Amino acid sequence: MQIFTIGFTKKSAEEFFNSIRDHHIELLIDVRLNNQSQLAGFTKGRDLAFFLKEICNCEYSHEVRFAPAKEILDGYKKNQISWEKYEVEYNELIKRRNVTDIFKTEYRKYDHVLLLCSEPTPEHCHRRLLAEALSKETGDKVVHI
Repeated sequence: MQIFTIGFTKKSAEEFFNSIRDHHIELLIDVRLNNQSQLAGFTKGRDLAFFLKEICNCEYSHEVRFAPAKEILDGYKKNQISWEKYEVEYNELIKRRNVTDIFKTEYRKYDHVLLLCSEPTPEHCHRRLLAEALSKETGDKVVHI
């Protein structure tokens, strides 16, 4: 399996969906806490599931268990905790939630899985932390697109 990550911010719909199609993504796992924001544009919940199926022949799953807790996310966004503290808290959260077990049980049937969040780059995004934790456990290669 290959685990891909992508953020939709600063991407056009054309660039976003072409990337998914070009990388032969079979399943997009939406790891955002909230996928219904008006700011989400073409990546808003049910719309995204429709576009993925029609444009890319790709399945969609909104996996809130992979998202950061609201308290952790708000703490970082409001500059109440550092990125380093965010990393520690998020990594502890995904361990408590047994995220790697969930991933191995529910998503191993796919060869190309994409983790979606909003951040334009992976450096300060939980999708990178999640991908790294999954890769460490499964040995799967991670590619940020």
